[in-house]
Formats: sequence, structure tokens, C-alpha cells
Amino acid sequence: MFDTPCVIFAGGKSSRMGEDKSLLPFGSFSTLSEFQLHHLSKIFKNVYISCKDKSKFHFQASFIEDAKNSLTYAPTAGFMAIFEHLTCDRFFALSVDTPFVSKDIIEKLLSTDKPDYDATIAKTASGMQPMCGVYHRTLAPKFEMMLQQQNHKLGFLLKSAKTVFVDFEDEKPFLNLNHPHEYKEALAKLANDRL
Repeated sequence: MFDTPCVIFAGGKSSRMGEDKSLLPFGSFSTLSEFQLHHLSKIFKNVYISCKDKSKFHFQASFIEDAKNSLTYAPTAGFMAIFEHLTCDRFFALSVDTPFVSKDIIEKLLSTDKPDYDATIAKTASGMQPMCGVYHRTLAPKFEMMLQQQNHKLGFLLKSAKTVFVDFEDEKPFLNLNHPHEYKEALAKLANDRL
């Protein structure tokens, strides 16, 4: 198990899904958040859930809530809350809606990461996967500036920081559940994987 803390980002607006995707049923779990927590707790010693309001979850976990005055649903507010809550120099970030990111992918990202990097991020043929990778505390001032400027583009931040991108050929593990059809695809994939 990895000592680096893992943070599941579950504070998004889910506007494209039409309902809060972090609360959608997934597999044998009543919510996608619980599925991810269970899956990642086998890989990391400490797993946290970043969110706007923990009261929407009806299970036990270590939650990190955005600042109460935060009006944004972008992950920038989550990053600032995490840097304030955790004392470590780095953490692994993963979006709640990427349930197929495996231990092998995580291990490759963590082993590639070095103390003098700002971030180590997964990349596929379709582009960078900013919500799957290692973020360092050195980025905290940049996140603070982004929040002040209402700039929430993680891609812009990563391109201007000391970021190492790790290439992965297979796109399937990085399937994002943004739309209802992607959620249905993920449920079918989960069922097939278990056969």
C-alpha cells in the first residue's frame, strides 16, 4: 500500500450528467463515491474525499470540504482545501468519475514522480488527464492565484508548471462518466470485467 495520500474529487456540478454523478449507484455499491473509496483503500493507506458539502454522503469517510465561501464547483477550490488540510508534500488526485484507473497506472505515476516536480500526470492519445496524477505542495501559490483570478483551467496550470506527463496507450481506464451514455457504458464494462 502506498503512503502517499489519495484524494477522490467528488465536488463537481455534474451538469452534463443531469444529476450528481458521485451519488450514482455503481456495481454493488450504492454510490460511485463508495465504489471508489473501497477500490482505492486497497491501494493507499489514506484516502480522502474532496467535496463541497459532506452531508450529501451517507457513509463514513475522511472528507475534505471546500471553504464555505467558495462559490466555484471547479477543482481549484478543492486543491486549496486539500493543501490546507493535509501536511504532506504531495498527494494523488483522482476524479470520482474515473472508476477504472488501476493500481498499475497509479504505481507507474507514483514511481515516475520526483520530489522536484510540481506534478506527474497521466496522458493518453486524447490528451492529458489532469484529474489523474500526483500534485505537489509547490503548486499551492499557483492554485491560490487561479482562484483569485477565477481561472480554473488545470491544463493551463500544468503546462506552466514543472509537470511530467506519463504516457498510457490504453484509453479505456480513463473513461470519464460525464454523460448518461458514458455511465451506461461504465456499468456494462464493470459487469463484463466481473464475468
